[in-house]
Amino acid sequence: MRTAIAAEYRHSYRRKPMLLVGFGLSFAAAILAVSGHAAATSGTTTLITDAMIVDGTGIKARRGAVRIEGDRIIAIGNLKAREGEAVIDADGQILSPGFIDTHSHHDLGLSEMPDAVEATSQGITTIIVGQDGSSALPISQLFEKLRETPAAVNVATYAGHNSIRYEVMGDDYKRTATRAEIERMKVLVDQSMEAGALGLSTGLEYDPGIYASKDEVLTLAKETARFGGRYISHMRSEDQFVWAALDEIVNIGRVTGMPVQVSHMKLAMTDWWGQAGRYLAVMDRARAAGIKITGDVYPYEYWQSTLTVMFPKRDFTNRESAKFALEHLAPADGLLLADFSPDPSLVGKTVAQVAAQRGIDPADALMQLIAESQVPDASESVIGTSMRSADVAKLIAWPHSNISSDGMLAGRHPRGAGSFTRILRKYVREERILTLEQAVRKMTGASAEHLGLTDRGSIKVGAHADLVMFDPATVSDRATSENPTARSVGISRVWVNGSLVFKDGRPTGNRPGQLARRATTK
Repeated sequence: MRTAIAAEYRHSYRRKPMLLVGFGLSFAAAILAVSGHAAATSGTTTLITDAMIVDGTGIKARRGAVRIEGDRIIAIGNLKAREGEAVIDADGQILSPGFIDTHSHHDLGLSEMPDAVEATSQGITTIIVGQDGSSALPISQLFEKLRETPAAVNVATYAGHNSIRYEVMGDDYKRTATRAEIERMKVLVDQSMEAGALGLSTGLEYDPGIYASKDEVLTLAKETARFGGRYISHMRSEDQFVWAALDEIVNIGRVTGMPVQVSHMKLAMTDWWGQAGRYLAVMDRARAAGIKITGDVYPYEYWQSTLTVMFPKRDFTNRESAKFALEHLAPADGLLLADFSPDPSLVGKTVAQVAAQRGIDPADALMQLIAESQVPDASESVIGTSMRSADVAKLIAWPHSNISSDGMLAGRHPRGAGSFTRILRKYVREERILTLEQAVRKMTGASAEHLGLTDRGSIKVGAHADLVMFDPATVSDRATSENPTARSVGISRVWVNGSLVFKDGRPTGNRPGQLARRATTK
């Protein structure tokens, strides 16, 4: 099964990013996440007592109880059990809102693994997909698929610019789009927004989006803004040209007035190490000017993408470009092959090891690997170590960042199974970069705010009963590069829409996830 999931993941980075998420819900259970529908009630209630409530707003934890009826929270405070009510004693554990993964690929393989244990075991209750410019198209087809197989987590999606661009331009995408083609893209944006997409996502380091002009992207962002949508971007560069890339997304926020978010903020180039302050100063100046810009971060110093992403000019046979990538972006021994369909035996080896195995230098090995993957239906993926921990910490601590995983089920990068619990272990308990309340807010309330979700991400009366109970003294990630899907520990219970989906290290088999869509009113 995991081989099949890995194959599905490979296609997410191919030039035709037409991903279809394979899980679903009945529309009777679906919600409009920003419309404030009345809570469904079942007539039965659950009371969680003696909890230290961290409500997602950032305020100090307080002891109390929470009552759930149906899929909603109906009371908070000093509550007494009702006759016949299910009672769960938290015994002083933390009770927080369910974690919202604002940049997720956990939809990949969800039809095969609907319990989504890599997500729920770290407290994730809602995943936001359609990232990096790659989404289902049409979005309505995704929602149709959501009827078929229930899942344990909620989902919302962006419309992917790369998917839209490929639909219009096909294989002839290595050029500037014509005005007529952009108009056709606008129609697809309109259809996606009318179907309930949160907004537009771009993946401007990937094909075919890398060939899009700034005007094309801005035009489609303006169209998205007409519907009250949002813009999220894997920017044009996270390394060599990161400053120009930041300027582009800031300008989109300025011109459109819409909320814009930088995906997986990072400084993935040795030349920029130690300059997180400069990065955040750009963001702060934009916010001071009234631009609604935010960012998400995952808590690792290594990324996962393609080998080709290190060649922004797509000059894969240029030895100087290959040497530059290895000297400034990620060293050969810091590039671990996570997928390589032309020769699967190379998976788990670094580019340095491949070079030694073949008796060539690392630059030649890098170029060879790319050449071997540039054939029909071939794929490759690499985990690259190129960030500095101090920079990652500063980006995480920024008041306007939220936490994401950028991970997937059955993935080779440990972020898919450990991002949120890693925050609680490393950045709260061990390094004390964040207070517990600040960390929870970055995983819940701030995330909901950055997405425009009004009834998730906080413990309040009327909110969806997405809840996580955990022990702050023991909660921890266990996923590593060697064992990337190892389940987190310390998360004792997870509820999604009032239904227990994870308990004491195991999924319960309940699959109450709902579809979170933006309201369709322009």
